[in-house]
Formats: sequence, structure tokens, C-alpha cells
Amino acid sequence: MTHSAETRYAIDPATAKTLDTEGLRAQFHVGGLFGPGEIKLVYSHYDRLILGSAVPDGAPLVLDHVPETGTPSFLDRREAAVLNIGDPGRVTVAGTTHALGSGEVLYIGMGAGAVTFEGAGRYYVLSAPAHRACPTRLITLADARRVELGSRETANERTIIQFLHPEVCESCQLLMGYTQFKEGSIWNTMPAHVHDRRMEAYLYFGLPEGQRVFHLMGKPEETRHIVMANEEAVISPPWSIHAGAGTASYTFCWAMAGDNVDFTDMDMVDMGDLR
Repeated sequence: MTHSAETRYAIDPATAKTLDTEGLRAQFHVGGLFGPGEIKLVYSHYDRLILGSAVPDGAPLVLDHVPETGTPSFLDRREAAVLNIGDPGRVTVAGTTHALGSGEVLYIGMGAGAVTFEGAGRYYVLSAPAHRACPTRLITLADARRVELGSRETANERTIIQFLHPEVCESCQLLMGYTQFKEGSIWNTMPAHVHDRRMEAYLYFGLPEGQRVFHLMGKPEETRHIVMANEEAVISPPWSIHAGAGTASYTFCWAMAGDNVDFTDMDMVDMGDLR
């Protein structure tokens, strides 16, 4: 088994505006995920969120000791969520094996111990510091909360599927779900917003080969963009907008960590104020 972890330090908006394309990608873009037989993690200093992947390749993968967390086991002081974007698989936690279908999420509470990934799943892993243990729980598509937003006329008709949300599953600070687009819609999170009390991370997936998403970031009055391919992630600082448009339909997983779990705690940006 190959296990790797990378650290990304937080930078302020004044520093970010000095970066060229390569500099922006080095700070915020996360590529090379979902390698067969590997666990890959990125430790962000924005709210200490960790994002990564686990792809079993005929043998179990075990997530346990990660030096970057400073604890004997990865979940000693953390909670986690696992989204399966592949075929059905199995995730074992504290002696219990959970069958995880495509599009389903497993929430894992603080102190649960080692996590074992098996089967044909392609697992997207998210983790944030926790202050108490919440029950580990499998969340199916039937359990999730759905919100319909947007319209075909504005090319952003979409369904927000919420898994880690106060009305669905108890957590300490992780909020998480994914957004699916109706045919012909490509714009996500527009009109844009920021939430200075929480950072966010996106994983773009389900994007056809050769297509791209133009992810928008930066202060509302001085936006930038990062070009994203399928199964690539991006880190969004609390001071940044996070929106985008694709050259084809796609799905994106959003996850937040920070001061609270109020999903609607956001500061909207008027379209006329974007630059």
C-alpha cells in the first residue's frame, strides 16, 4: 500500500492576488487523486480540513496513523466523511463493515480508530478536527436531504443533495454533500457567495473525458479562475467565492469546516459586484 500526505498552508488574499496560474494551482488545486492501491491526503491549514482519496486495487487499504495529525490514529481528534464515487465497496470501522454504494456517504465519528477500505469503490475522504464523538452512520441516497435550485433559463438548474447536514446526520463541524446538474445546466453556486466563518473544498467528478470546469475563486471584486479536470479538487479559502461553469454537465462534492454547521450562513454577492 502506498500512503502519502501533503500539507498546504493558508495564505491571505493579498498574497493570492500576486500569484500566476502555476502559483494559484500550487496553493489551491488538488490533482492526482484516486490512484489505484493508494491513499492520498492533503492537509489544508484552512480550518485544518483534510481531503483525499482511497482506491483499493484488489487489496484492502487501511487509514490509521497519519503523522501530519500529530496523533497515534487519524481519528483520535477528528471526524471524517467518506463518499463513494465508484462501484459498490465496503468500509470497515470499529469492527463493523458498511456496504457503501455509489453516491453514498459514511460519516465516521471521532475516536473510531482505523478505517479499512475494500471492494471496487473509489473513496473520497474528508476530515476535520472534532471536539466530541458523534455516532458513525451510513447515509444512503434515500436518507439525504434534497434541495432544488436554479432554472434552465440561467443554466444552473440543479439538485443539492445534503448528507452531513443538521437535519440529516449529526457532526461536529463537517458539512458535506454534492450537487448534480440537470441536462443543459453548467453553472454552480451562482449567484456567488462567501462565508468568512468557514472554508470549503470542491471535488469535481462525473465530468466526461476531455471536458473541463472553470472554477472561479478570489475576492468578489477581483476574481480568478482555475481549470479543473475530472476527479480533481480545489481548496476554497473563507475569503474567496467558489463557483464555476463546465463545458459539459458534471457533479461536484462540497465540504465545509469552520465555526458552525448552519448551511445557510453565507454572505451573498450581487452579480453586479463581481469583477
